[in-house]
Amino acid sequence: MGCGCFLALLAFFFPRLVVVLLWIFSDWFSGVFDTVLWPILGFIFLPTTLLWYVAVQHWYGGEWTFIPIAGIVLALIIDVSPAKAKRKKVG
Repeated sequence: MGCGCFLALLAFFFPRLVVVLLWIFSDWFSGVFDTVLWPILGFIFLPTTLLWYVAVQHWYGGEWTFIPIAGIVLALIIDVSPAKAKRKKVG
């Protein structure tokens, strides 16, 4: 398994850690956002979606075709699903 596969697997289980590592050790976030507010909000609330958005900017040149849109929907589902799993009916 290569380093890229390991990073992708790590991103699935620990997206905030991967955001921090990419922020420190790469230039993936430079020039993607006009303000630092969006990456901070993405880090707190939607880390997988933030990673996919930045990946689309680099890998697809910011063009939102079918695969990037399907990926962002999947990333949103991944980010939101743990919040729904915590709700349990009492009674």
